[in-house]
Amino acid sequence: MTTKEFNVPSIHCKHCVHTIEMELADMDGVKSVKGDLDSKKVVVEFDQPATVESITDTLKEINYPPED
Repeated sequence: MTTKEFNVPSIHCKHCVHTIEMELADMDGVKSVKGDLDSKKVVVEFDQPATVESITDTLKEINYPPED
């Protein structure tokens, strides 16, 4: 299993966190998602077929693009 932390500066409220958690949790291979409003970070645990790239693409699609 891989764990990756994403910096998502466009998180502004609990609804943002909820949306991100629900969308990423629906992806095949994603085991857990935890968003944090204060730090604007999202921690994702995943296996194949999910990848860093597919998670990043999903975040971009739902208008929460991560930054490096």
